[in-house]
Amino acid sequence: MFLKISSSGGHRYVRLVESFRNADGQPRQRTIATLGRLDEQGGPLDALLGALLRAKGRPSGDSDPSQVRFESALTLGDVWALHALWHELGFHGLGAIFRRARFTTAVEHAIRVMVFNRLCDPDSKLGVLRWLQTVSMPGIDVDKLTHQHLLRSMDALMDHQQAVDDCVAQLLRPLIDEDLSVVFYDLTTIRAEGLSQQDGDVRHFGLSKEGVIARQFLLGVVQTADGMPIFHEVFDGNAAEAPTLEPTLKKVLSRYPHIRRLVVVADRGLLSLDNIEALSKLHGAGDRPLEFILAVPGRRYGEFVDLLEPMSERAAQANQEIVEEAQWQGHRLVVVHSPVRATEQTQERLARIHALQQRADQLAGKLDAQDEGKVQRGRKLSDSGAKARFFHEVSDARLARIIKVDLQSDLFTYAIDETALARAQLMDGKLMLVTNVQDLSPAEVVRRYKSLADIERGFKVLKSEIEIAPVFHRRPERIKAHASLCFIALILYRVMRQRLKLASSELSPETALADLRRIQRHTVRIDSGAPIHGISTIQPRQADVLAALNIKKPTQDTQLPLL
Repeated sequence: MFLKISSSGGHRYVRLVESFRNADGQPRQRTIATLGRLDEQGGPLDALLGALLRAKGRPSGDSDPSQVRFESALTLGDVWALHALWHELGFHGLGAIFRRARFTTAVEHAIRVMVFNRLCDPDSKLGVLRWLQTVSMPGIDVDKLTHQHLLRSMDALMDHQQAVDDCVAQLLRPLIDEDLSVVFYDLTTIRAEGLSQQDGDVRHFGLSKEGVIARQFLLGVVQTADGMPIFHEVFDGNAAEAPTLEPTLKKVLSRYPHIRRLVVVADRGLLSLDNIEALSKLHGAGDRPLEFILAVPGRRYGEFVDLLEPMSERAAQANQEIVEEAQWQGHRLVVVHSPVRATEQTQERLARIHALQQRADQLAGKLDAQDEGKVQRGRKLSDSGAKARFFHEVSDARLARIIKVDLQSDLFTYAIDETALARAQLMDGKLMLVTNVQDLSPAEVVRRYKSLADIERGFKVLKSEIEIAPVFHRRPERIKAHASLCFIALILYRVMRQRLKLASSELSPETALADLRRIQRHTVRIDSGAPIHGISTIQPRQADVLAALNIKKPTQDTQLPLL
């Protein structure tokens, strides 16, 4: 049987025709059925075709039967690179911790997703789920992840914090020099939102690093000289910095007992006499004493006037930076003086003093004009009001030791303490370091300390690229879990930075991830067949980024199993 199209009455018909032979053996044709008019839309013929297509499991309608549908185009390149690093560094081993604890959900998958989101497109936990709809996450069934799954995984992270920290430390040990490790410790403030009060709350109002009073918590980070973060700790937002140093270093020594010699470098906010005494009693591997390089706070420079005065004279004669060494309380005291920096600091202070003097003249002029009966705009000013206003401005400029406002006087008066001004100028351009390291020259001690600036860049990454703040979690354990996720993200960031630097690439990790983000995974379906997956063409620049990161390129045949 076959279909035959014939014309009749100006219309074209489709007939089902059968071929046969008659009694004489001659070939003949006969019509079995008339299926309908070919030129009629929505008639019996279209209905029959639709039924046949449905019976075959194919879409019906007027479309071309050879239909190609592009079902999705998801970002792959950036999460592919992070996925490769995650497994290469061994972070997938975190899953064993939660499997031993008999968790029925894939906690490690949720942790991985939240860490990757910090590096690719930082967002809230609900935002993570929205982000997952735009990426092709290797090895993870994202449809099984919910908001509650993410939050419960953060709780699990804190419930097994010790095991997780030990696992991370084990992964980082190959990246740490066992013979001599110079590590840097510093703290930063992380802004937190919300006004509720929780038991054991770490959110407290304090002076942030930006110089404003805010509700916050403190985050301490220890990193190696290569910039690899190896430890972090969350402290109360109103805690003093100095008392955090000793307990932090005790934990670092216990977590990395294989380090034979440890030299810790810390900023001036962490020095106190109690710290020095306590640090001198700490010991690492082989009972070797802990060594340190600590900056002396500027407020204590006054104790060294006899040392600094002749040094300033020698530096002025040499007209260049000089480094000298002395003894202080049984430790080496290394002092640096930079004439250029001293001049800059002196001029900047004098400019602030001059601006305040002009402000004082303005206030005094308004008071004199009022006494003369002149009418001026604004509210009337009193001497006590002028004193209070000027005192606060002097305090905000941190010049209260030099500009003395007489708050007891009936009239608005102030004076410049020339002795205090000369003392401040004597301290300009100087850096003082206390250390018990014996085999480093003074210049080497200074160089080691100035490397501390790299940890500040790590804090900048946490606050900008990783966007650790502001924190909207209320519960202390969730806040600590959020800090842990950001800390792991910082580790991946630093590994990428090291590899890019080793490959002489000028790209930053965030720029590299942005380039890789253009690599997409497409899903295409032809007719009702099985979906076909493919990777977009990898451009030379993207190939260079993958090569610099020492990561294999995803190909058209790349399989993405659920690991």
